[in-house]
Amino acid sequence: MKQIVQSASSGKLELLEVPAPAPDRGQVLLRTHFSVVSPGTEKSSLDFARKSLLGKARSRPDLVKQVTRKLRQEGPVQTYRAVMGRLDAPQALGYSCAGVVEAVGEGVTAFAPGDRVACGGAGYANHAELNVVPENLCVAVPDGLPLEKAAYATVGAIALQAVRLSEPTLGEVVAVIGLGLIGQLTVQLLRANGCRVLGIDTQRERIKQSLDMGAEWGLTPDEVDDGWANRATGGHGADFAVVAASADSSAPIELAARLCRLKGRIVLVGSMPMDLERSWFFKKELEFKVSMSYGPGRYDRRYEEGGLDYPLAYVRWTENRNMQAFLGLAARGSVHPDRLDTEIVDFSEAEKTYEALARGERRHLSILFRYESGTAAPSRSIELEGKRRSARDSVGIAFIGAGNYAKGVLLPALQAASGTEFVSLVTATGASARRTGERFGFARCGTEAQSTWSDPAVDLVFIATRHDSHAEFAVAALEHGKSVWLEKPVGLVPDQVDAVVAAARSSQGLLTVGYNRRFSPHTRVLQQAFASRSGPMALHYVVAPGPPLQGSWTTDPLAGGGRIVGEVCHFVDLCIHLTGVAPVSVFARALGRDPERDDSVVASLGFEDGSTATLEYLALASTDLPKERIEISCGGRTGRCENFKTTSIEGSKPFRTRNQDKGQRAAVDAMLDAIRSGGPAPIPLNEIAATSAVCFAIMESIRRGEDVSLEP
Repeated sequence: MKQIVQSASSGKLELLEVPAPAPDRGQVLLRTHFSVVSPGTEKSSLDFARKSLLGKARSRPDLVKQVTRKLRQEGPVQTYRAVMGRLDAPQALGYSCAGVVEAVGEGVTAFAPGDRVACGGAGYANHAELNVVPENLCVAVPDGLPLEKAAYATVGAIALQAVRLSEPTLGEVVAVIGLGLIGQLTVQLLRANGCRVLGIDTQRERIKQSLDMGAEWGLTPDEVDDGWANRATGGHGADFAVVAASADSSAPIELAARLCRLKGRIVLVGSMPMDLERSWFFKKELEFKVSMSYGPGRYDRRYEEGGLDYPLAYVRWTENRNMQAFLGLAARGSVHPDRLDTEIVDFSEAEKTYEALARGERRHLSILFRYESGTAAPSRSIELEGKRRSARDSVGIAFIGAGNYAKGVLLPALQAASGTEFVSLVTATGASARRTGERFGFARCGTEAQSTWSDPAVDLVFIATRHDSHAEFAVAALEHGKSVWLEKPVGLVPDQVDAVVAAARSSQGLLTVGYNRRFSPHTRVLQQAFASRSGPMALHYVVAPGPPLQGSWTTDPLAGGGRIVGEVCHFVDLCIHLTGVAPVSVFARALGRDPERDDSVVASLGFEDGSTATLEYLALASTDLPKERIEISCGGRTGRCENFKTTSIEGSKPFRTRNQDKGQRAAVDAMLDAIRSGGPAPIPLNEIAATSAVCFAIMESIRRGEDVSLEP
């Protein structure tokens, strides 16, 4: 299938042939008929992508702070790889489209193949021939409403949400500042609500269009004076203003404040700095609101991706219901998307269209991509000009999932290793599959994992997907005799871990988990220092990971398992490795009560030989602290490791590495060597199982408030 994407680093646009997606649980597969280009929004994205690195940094100082911290904690190499990995990721364009349902995933009840639907959401409703969209971001198109009108559902919902926030009443006077696509739709919606509208824009053409849409007055910002307020409102001013402009300053908000009456209202839906003067609002006691895109549910992963709806009795207008309402208004002729200044373009001309838009040569209010109607079954895999097997003993690699960690760490480690063949790369989205596959030299890319299990050219499968799919994919690959590198965690519940371990015991392939810290040179220094110990060890491991990302799938118990299961397992594994004996007891306390805001935990682990390990996972610790600190005491000696950059044993010269070395490359080399030699997997299965058991025991101890004993 075809999809238009842009490079985040250079802004280069390409209309690519990419593997088609398939609907997962709760998703709808749509064959796109029309998609809307919003020139203001999408030109801003183009302009940002085409800025230099310095220009991007000046535009996003918040990201610069993140990079600076990563540089301090991990060193220049890891930071460079992480930044370039993000910049190399292809950016999908588009967020408002309409078409016909091709298929639905498990659990979808509102739609069936053949239904006409409109869809929304950046990253979902893309400019692409086929799209996979969560059910809550899809709405049925009313009978009789053409799909080219229905394609405006998302941008219409944006305008409608701004109108709802302004709480208009019949007969009120409102100023709409900025008469682009959203502004013109706002004018129509306000007129349908019985308001009298003043349209303001710097372009005379846009003002004329707003008058055609129902605005009663039209002015440029320079023409706005007390005369209009005297004529139209008896000198009081506008009841409220909707700011739909995009600007480099807060001037449109200042103009809105000047136009509004005493105790008036302002709603911001456009993009601009908010350097606001208190006096603009204080003297009139103005109310100011910022509209959140499509409406309630936006940016809530549980609503948009998880399918959780808000009860209508308590949240009357969600983003989905806003889209439905806009289509209903369009079907009844109360709003007219077809009267907008729209240019209809065949999707095959997408590259030229965007380039002309970037140069400022396309002045239409909106652009509508029209897609060829097709019925052919979409291909979920495409061939690339990748590397072919160079030697008989080379290890054929398949990679499932290619997020930031995979692209920034695992794939570069594989590239640096000799004797590998990059056979197949699979990701959920076709554009990512193709771009990553080309970058790392894979022979094939796709969106279907199952095809890798039966491929005789594949020896080793890397699984770096979301946590809820780890166990299923690992078991399938192992049952087909493949060796598996499984990123942590092994599973989200004990039964999943048991299934993976059982599959590994009976498989011809090997299993390892991405517990890389045990392979770090800093770990070897600590091991050697205590190799001849005769008594128990005391380990103290402090981690300062920063607060959890609210709304992320990683904190969802069903998708990510939370960070105790999904990340603390790293530190548990290292403690097991350093002691060299089995854990037998766990006692833990959670420091926070809401794991989505503070998942801090302190856990004490007891081992068979009397050793103890205290783990402090402190989400709200100072960001100036090293992310990881390990201290080991035994037999009169103490060793310390800070961030896997400096390790010191008292009485010895410190061991230092310029960059953080958490052992990822050494771990990859160890797995490749094991496959070639026919030796055992780098991490014993009993230790893999024990690590997961400890993490589940930490959760159980927190719930019960008491020690949890572990079976041998």
